[in-house]
Amino acid sequence: MADRDPDTIKRDIDQARDQLAATVDTLAVRANPQRIANDVKATVVRFLKKPAVAASLAGVGAVVVVVVVRRVRRR
Repeated sequence: MADRDPDTIKRDIDQARDQLAATVDTLAVRANPQRIANDVKATVVRFLKKPAVAASLAGVGAVVVVVVVRRVRRR
């Protein structure tokens, strides 16, 4: 390996440190539990707002109401 100028070595180290700091910051943002929870919540809400899913849930809800009402009347 050729001898390198100390200023060049210092510049390389500073550049590597800056890149590492940027990577750590990015990972900290991506691993934030509140952000992850918000992303999951948004995904679930988008899924539930699909017409097919909403209709299915409405149907299941209606069946549950009918079953509960029938059980209450039998008592």
